[in-house]
Amino acid sequence: MKLLIDTNVVLDVLLRREPFFRTAAEVLNLTQRDEVWEYVSASAITDIYYIANKQMKDRDAVRDLLKRLLMIVSVAAVSEREIQNALNLAWGDFEDSVQYSVALLNEMDGIVTRNPSDYQEANMRIWLPEQALELFANEGS
Repeated sequence: MKLLIDTNVVLDVLLRREPFFRTAAEVLNLTQRDEVWEYVSASAITDIYYIANKQMKDRDAVRDLLKRLLMIVSVAAVSEREIQNALNLAWGDFEDSVQYSVALLNEMDGIVTRNPSDYQEANMRIWLPEQALELFANEGS
């Protein structure tokens, strides 16, 4: 299963944001399963860097965190194709429409986010982190 991990879930792990940290970390750990591939969009990487650096005020530490993140997830490109698709969606939040376009055009199975309301118009599965974990717990049973 191919999953796009939304920016908020990644930041929960990297910044150890409570009460979300543990669940978000478990979502990222799903990549240890053979049938799970997780992606973060290239545009999200820059957002993650900016937000983490703003909070941590330590560029080297943020770069180290991103390097460790990229050992777990892959980066999905954001090309003109994804941007054009996002522009055609006319959603209220352009960043969300880009994230969705990346997942859609790369034929991902869904998006894991703490903000499913951002993707109300999505034509794919949108999971809260807890729901994603439950899905794989049920598949393993």
